[in-house]
Amino acid sequence: MKILRHLPKEEKHNLDFQIRKASVSSTANIAEGYGRFHYQEGIQFYRISRASLYELKDHLLSCFDLNFIDETLKIEGEFLIEEAKKTLNGYINFVKSQKA
Repeated sequence: MKILRHLPKEEKHNLDFQIRKASVSSTANIAEGYGRFHYQEGIQFYRISRASLYELKDHLLSCFDLNFIDETLKIEGEFLIEEAKKTLNGYINFVKSQKA
């Protein structure tokens, strides 16, 4: 969320909102998937969560391309998103193994 303070005021209801939405969506879908009764249902929500991480990465790159953030912040954001994707992919694989 460090990025949000770097956005100009005119982006408050656009890019700021989209970044917040993708961030919340990612964690909310993990929680919803965990609460599902069947493994396959849970996996589908975890995949939606992963898609939200890709959306977040796109917003990060847009912020960089529009010169709202510097390269250091972009690299830090990319690292955090990639780590979250690795963790989530590991969890998806774990749930798949439990299904079998």
